[in-house]
Amino acid sequence: MKYEIKGGDFPVVICNLNEGEKLITEKGAMVWQTPNVEMETKGGGIGKMFSKAISGESIFQNIYTAKNGSGMIAFGSCFPGKIMPVNISAEREIIVQKHSFLVAESGVNLSIHLNKIGAGIFGGEGFVMQKLSGNGIAFIEIDGDMIEYDLKDGEQMIADTGNVLGFETSVTMKIKQVSGIKNKLLGGEGFFNTTLTGPGKIWLQTMPISNVASSISPFIATGK
Repeated sequence: MKYEIKGGDFPVVICNLNEGEKLITEKGAMVWQTPNVEMETKGGGIGKMFSKAISGESIFQNIYTAKNGSGMIAFGSCFPGKIMPVNISAEREIIVQKHSFLVAESGVNLSIHLNKIGAGIFGGEGFVMQKLSGNGIAFIEIDGDMIEYDLKDGEQMIADTGNVLGFETSVTMKIKQVSGIKNKLLGGEGFFNTTLTGPGKIWLQTMPISNVASSISPFIATGK
């Protein structure tokens, strides 16, 4: 497969498939395609469907296959930001926020990743995430811009959970309580932050859609 990422604030990834090549996605992200790219929707088994349902994930996958020659299909971002390609392999598995996965080659496996209970209760987006393993290229949606850090062994980064796009599986994610009761109640940053500990790469996004929704909700409620 060859691909090209185009566009500004609302990017698309244009994938050129050889005959028989497949792409998988969990949401309606297709924006245009040639007629010979066929879609098939699959559930992936009762147990897998159930685990996805209780985690809030889509229980179905769309599989796009080029038939009768090469084909082209494009997938678009649903929020202003970027699209990041990641090469997944046995040596490089990653964890991402559950809504950031866009599309991947058929050799990439998607599974539910559950953080520790503390992260689930206090980490907002942190409890249910997605693990990408197997072999192939995956494309990840980024809310706003993306900053990458390569943490050394034991090196830490503290971030608001919504800003954590993803990280390599060698990185540990924990919840850190904001110090001081005054900071908790008056600081406006919430009670908890996410601590990421290396070694490994982490990806942070600058404009989480959850933060944008929180910012505009008072204006929607008041109609002003």
